[in-house]
Amino acid sequence: QVQLVESGGGLEQPGGSLRLSCAFSGFTLDYYSIGWFRQAPGKEREGVSCISSVDGSTSYADSVKGRFTISRDNAKNTVYLQMNSLKPEDTAVYYCATTAYVCGPPYDYWGQGTQVTVSS
Repeated sequence: QVQLVESGGGLEQPGGSLRLSCAFSGFTLDYYSIGWFRQAPGKEREGVSCISSVDGSTSYADSVKGRFTISRDNAKNTVYLQMNSLKPEDTAVYYCATTAYVCGPPYDYWGQGTQVTVSS
């Protein structure tokens, strides 16, 4: 059974950092890529970052490039999203999701999300 569980969200001041974790079970990163997404109130969900199963390559939305870093720990079955230089516009519920092989839709399984709030 596939499961993804996000953690690490919270309240942070602008300029601060948070590290989100996506702990998963039921599949391996050998064949599945994992993406991070976010949805702010009143806005559509947007892709933030993805790490590919094929070669570990990463991709980022322009809005987070240079500030966020995605990484994986195969031994711990966990993917991380390190978020630095946080801005109020990063406030959203963050989700991780998995897709077969390369990054890109469809993402078949989703976690429940973790709230990130950036505010002074």
